[in-house]
Amino acid sequence: MTRIIGIDPGSRRTGYGIVDVDAGKARYVTSGIIRLPEKSLSERLKIIFDGITQLVGQYHPQEMGIEEVFLSHNASSALKLGQARGAAIVAGVNAGLSVGEYSARSVKLAVVGTGAADKSQVQMMIVQLLKLSQAPAEDAADALAVALCHAQTSRSLAVMDGATGYARGRHK
Repeated sequence: MTRIIGIDPGSRRTGYGIVDVDAGKARYVTSGIIRLPEKSLSERLKIIFDGITQLVGQYHPQEMGIEEVFLSHNASSALKLGQARGAAIVAGVNAGLSVGEYSARSVKLAVVGTGAADKSQVQMMIVQLLKLSQAPAEDAADALAVALCHAQTSRSLAVMDGATGYARGRHK
């Protein structure tokens, strides 16, 4: 069994979702949102780092998936999002987790079957795939989708690695 934490980074709200994956089957563990107060960016980044560190310490995931920064019309927002992502990644790497990075399009494709899915479609599929009684908040659902995308990608890489030896950087 592998425990995966998925992160949907944000400078105002950072979603997280944790799943256990065993033999290709995912089971919901927990999810939620790290809500960031109206403080300086540096203080919010510390809250993200501390929040992810606390979650990793409490739930002991072995791997992390995180959504990549999307292109934004507002450069300032994109930079803040990138810094929030960095704080989360450093928290994971600092705890010894391997980190996979995924575009929003690839996350939606893995979970919904189309890279153009909207947030409500992602929430609906998360409910179905993880057999939840209700939809998690958008940011938490997105984080769970990242965790499921990471599980799917890791499983595919493991199959390729076993078959060919090409995965995980051994393609020389």
